[in-house]
Amino acid sequence: MTSLPTRFDEALIAHGPTPEYPGRMRRFGQMVGSWAAKGSRLDETTGEWIDRDFVWMVEFILDGRAVQDVEVIASATHPSGFETVATTVRVYDPFAGAWRVSYFAPTLGEYCQLVATPYRHGVRQEGTRTDGRPIRWNFTAITPDSFNWEGWVSADEGATWQLVARTEATRIR
Repeated sequence: MTSLPTRFDEALIAHGPTPEYPGRMRRFGQMVGSWAAKGSRLDETTGEWIDRDFVWMVEFILDGRAVQDVEVIASATHPSGFETVATTVRVYDPFAGAWRVSYFAPTLGEYCQLVATPYRHGVRQEGTRTDGRPIRWNFTAITPDSFNWEGWVSADEGATWQLVARTEATRIR
């Protein structure tokens, strides 16, 4: 009998995409690695844009059937010197032919569910925010060394959209 892993990371992180549908795994698999990210978010209460720098790390998980990312920021108050502020799990659903996306950002109180499909030369993720408003998250201008990400929200069930977040990322690993 083969011994089972005893470390969480050994059981979770995969070394590549599943061989069952490697082409489909490329959609988010192309972003596996670490990225220096410069972003800004709109404070919808004040209308002010708030800049932030972070590292966006992406890995295959669950035997290569999913991709997970984490957003990490520097923190002078955390003992490790950094804080993991958000994570997204993207699982390919072969029955639906789409990606199921779950985003968690406990410090922001955001928990979003989306479905991702191809969009132009990138990926569009559509779903709802914690407050119930429709959202669109777009990965665009994806190259081996960079990508852009935009977050949009609608206050009128998708008739109009407002840009509320944007990020430019450059590969560091």
